[in-house]
Amino acid sequence: MSRIFKRQMTRRDFLWLASASTASTLVGSQLVGCAIDPVTGQQRLMLMSEAQEIAVDKEHAPHQFSNDYGVSQDAALNRYVSEVGQGIAKVSHRPHMPYSYQVVNANYINAYTFPGGSMACTRGIMVEMEDEASLAALLGHETGHVTARHTARRQTQAMLTSLALGGVAIAASRSDKLPGGDQLVYAIGAIGATALLAHYSRENEREADSLGLEYMAKAGHNPQGMVELMDMLQSESKRQPNALETMFSTHPMSDERYRTAVRESNEQHSGAMGRNVRRERYMDNTASLRAIKPAIKTMQTGEKHMGKKEYRQAEEHFDRALKQVPEDYCGLVLMAKCQLAQERPKEAQRYLDQARAAYPEEGQALHLKGVTHLALNQPEAAVASFQGYERRLPGNPNTQFLLGVSYESMQNRPAAARHYQRYLQQAGDNQQARYAASRLQAWQ
Repeated sequence: MSRIFKRQMTRRDFLWLASASTASTLVGSQLVGCAIDPVTGQQRLMLMSEAQEIAVDKEHAPHQFSNDYGVSQDAALNRYVSEVGQGIAKVSHRPHMPYSYQVVNANYINAYTFPGGSMACTRGIMVEMEDEASLAALLGHETGHVTARHTARRQTQAMLTSLALGGVAIAASRSDKLPGGDQLVYAIGAIGATALLAHYSRENEREADSLGLEYMAKAGHNPQGMVELMDMLQSESKRQPNALETMFSTHPMSDERYRTAVRESNEQHSGAMGRNVRRERYMDNTASLRAIKPAIKTMQTGEKHMGKKEYRQAEEHFDRALKQVPEDYCGLVLMAKCQLAQERPKEAQRYLDQARAAYPEEGQALHLKGVTHLALNQPEAAVASFQGYERRLPGNPNTQFLLGVSYESMQNRPAAARHYQRYLQQAGDNQQARYAASRLQAWQ
């Protein structure tokens, strides 16, 4: 790593630095005690309060949305998804939660929620669904995770385990690997999910399915949408499994879940099965997104090649997609990442500048621009980029680490030490933390 400060940054060093750009998470919780389960009405040990759920949501959701290339700039599409979601929230067990619903620009197939009710559907899953009933099923399922307090339950279990081992702080793990096992510049937030989103149990999934069916039926939708959604996901998993790895890792799928959805739809919600699935309404409201579906699919293939380190093939697919949608923020950032992986930081900057022009409010391109400045031995410019990102999207611990690297490159040890210390206060145990700690120790 010391080569970075001798103007001899190797590809391995650069990719290691770039991988530090993904937001990590450290989730702490004070002991709260028992609470009433909003779904069952029974008392349940819960060491995370509702206020903490909302606070954690507000802190981390914006970073995940940025990791997923920002909220869609299609305001009408977001209004439509929000309308469907709010209809479900009103009939849920926790209608008072600050729910929000948006489409994010990521191409992979997924949907997720934070514990306070901040939800996102990727554009990758939006173009695969075919009617509003399926969308209602998807949002109903995610709402079920919120109403059943699955994140709080998981944090409670983690804390109990930690207490048993003699500690109370919970270091939330995160994945630094891509679906294909790759671990380089493309991992800068592309498909990363914080520990707040990761690894629902099969029991959690079954409960969310059942609650989703209940909510969507109460909100006036056809429960057949849940069956259609699961059928689509299973079909896609056979056709393009890589596109669904993240979703299935956070939302385990099984034939049993599908069969249960069929049974519950026909038995418990049979009276709602004849309702209109609102295909035309869904198609009308997603028309602009479906118009670029070929480009989205091409990007998915490019991302698959990136995961296999097949950068030339990835570049070809991203170039083909950008010919169809030349101002697409996600496509431009993906192409920039592909250039970075091929040690072309100047080319990456060109695409990042285009991305920033296409979506000035979104921060990921600015963060990556800072990394390219480091690669080009421009630490002063890197500092400006990281500081600009921090003003736009504060709270990413890795900004502190990268600022530390930038100041160290400028031989400004006091400033570097301050940022390394801030990083260590927020980050868990990872390679960057160990590096920061080693530099602080060396400077004592």
